[in-house]
Amino acid sequence: MSLFTCPSISIRGISLFTYPSISIRGVSLFTSPSISTRGMSIFGFASWSKLQGSKDDDWADRVSHLYTVVLLALFTVLVSSGQYVGDPIHCWCPAQFTSAYISYTKNICWISNTYYIPLDDTIPRNIDERQDKEISYYQWVPIIFLFQALLFKIPNVMWRMLNGTGGLNMDKLVQMSESTQLGKPEDRDRTVMHVAKYIDRWLLAHRQYHYNLLVRLRQRFSNIFCFWLAKREGRFLTGFYMLTKLLYCVNSISQFFLLNAFLAMDFHMYGFDLLSRLVHDGELSVASPRFPRVTLCDFEIRQLQNLHRYTVQCVLPINLFNEKIFIFLWFWFVIVLFVSFGSYMSWLYYVLFSHNRYRYVKKYLKIGDHIRNKADVKLARKFSDEYLRDDGVFVLRVVCNNSSELVLNDLVTELWHLFRGNPNNQGARVPLQGGRRGDSPGGSIASNGRAVTIPTLEMTDEELKEELNPSAEPPKAD
Repeated sequence: MSLFTCPSISIRGISLFTYPSISIRGVSLFTSPSISTRGMSIFGFASWSKLQGSKDDDWADRVSHLYTVVLLALFTVLVSSGQYVGDPIHCWCPAQFTSAYISYTKNICWISNTYYIPLDDTIPRNIDERQDKEISYYQWVPIIFLFQALLFKIPNVMWRMLNGTGGLNMDKLVQMSESTQLGKPEDRDRTVMHVAKYIDRWLLAHRQYHYNLLVRLRQRFSNIFCFWLAKREGRFLTGFYMLTKLLYCVNSISQFFLLNAFLAMDFHMYGFDLLSRLVHDGELSVASPRFPRVTLCDFEIRQLQNLHRYTVQCVLPINLFNEKIFIFLWFWFVIVLFVSFGSYMSWLYYVLFSHNRYRYVKKYLKIGDHIRNKADVKLARKFSDEYLRDDGVFVLRVVCNNSSELVLNDLVTELWHLFRGNPNNQGARVPLQGGRRGDSPGGSIASNGRAVTIPTLEMTDEELKEELNPSAEPPKAD
């Protein structure tokens, strides 16, 4: 008798094992992860879709909070299996030791640390000198990997928590936009319209409607500090995102100093030392005194009233893996550092200079052929600087980074129509072609069979005539 059953979906005669899902407007809220190729589901729980992370950031952020975290988790499993499944240490014991003595020796040497003395050097008689050369990190390697993974994840957790306070669900917004790429034309237009109206309401809800001395002082303070955390000034999400980007950079740098303290070595120079050896010696000798294979261990055994001290030589096979892992991590952390810093600087350039905001929006307005004269140029400037502002353009950039420019082009077009259809936006002239949505509620004039809303921007007589009757020829003199 079956106690638990799950529905299955068949595509092209191939049964796909899935779980129940709930979707709203084409966006699935609860789905089963799966990796499929031409309709075949493989490893339902170990799917790539679960590793794609959230959709409210860019690929540089995911290098830190997703791929690096997964990498550190895999290394944790690898090292832990070597420590707790196999024998992490083997010691060469005196001949009179029984099997119980040998087992005790391995355990006591593993938990009480070993020390490294090169084979060509004499073992110091002073116990304190031996303790100075102790290697105490290898038992804690899995723990330090998990701690590093936590540090890489913290900025993303903060961003997910804080961007929700801005009143916009970035993750679901991007998912809805992304779902339109392969949808039906009618579903695509409807979803894009819903997303645009959602963004439009959010933008209008965070506008500044009252102007007084306090508001002006706050605006001036916000302008001095570039963009930080001004919700009514349209810089709230942008400020938090830039703070998150900065945390990614700080975390990438701090990883080197953390491993410096943990390994008791100059880990930040570790990769350079390896490359220097490769250049001068012609070989990549990775043997390091911080990852020795052969160590020494001192321990005492009490027999009645006598203490017997033994010094045995031990082998640490786990250090063979540790050394290779830390070499890889050094180069990986360097890559993460450059990726995080480069992404932060590029976003900082986009945010600090307002002309980048206008140029970004104007590019998509030109693609849609929405800028045709000087009046449209002025209106596009108002659209980017007063309507979208920093947060609106930031949302558009995130949508583009996680979907496609085609989706963003449709979204900008819808926002443009909504903007021009708002009577509070002076100069909002909407070309009425087949009753496009976003028509201005203001008065219109019929000219050559098409209705045109009278523009409120200042225009010359020639521009006005051309706008009302662009295809008409100049009247001939009788």
